[in-house]
Amino acid sequence: MKLHELRAPAGSTKNRKRRGRGTATGQGKTGGRGMNGQNSRSGGGTRPGFEGGQMPLYRRIPKRGFTNIWRTEYTILNVDDLNRFDNGSVVTPELLKETGMVKKVRDGIKILGEGTLEKKITVKAHKFSKTALEKIESAGGKAEVI
Repeated sequence: MKLHELRAPAGSTKNRKRRGRGTATGQGKTGGRGMNGQNSRSGGGTRPGFEGGQMPLYRRIPKRGFTNIWRTEYTILNVDDLNRFDNGSVVTPELLKETGMVKKVRDGIKILGEGTLEKKITVKAHKFSKTALEKIESAGGKAEVI
């Protein structure tokens, strides 16, 4: 068998319906769209969520709250995650991005106190939780706010 001899198995492919190509095809004249009306026209039909003039669901449901566009969003990282670095190393946001631990730095990096830290390292971040500060310093490391 050669590449030019390859064929799709019988019955696996089907020709598409060519609508509106004469009465003999069975899909002529109106092309399966029925008689007159909105959906028989080209470009006809309604937008998503339209309920025939009834007040649509997305407008009937009460809206609550708002999104603060000035919110500072920190990328969070736990103390436990910092164990992969060697003793005495300086952990910076650039290093975290380089190693793939963090995808986006956003408005800064915040270190949280989940887990334990066994290494003596210097951590430079934008924010620290109280427990994270305690755990870094109890392991003999330093926590520096950028």
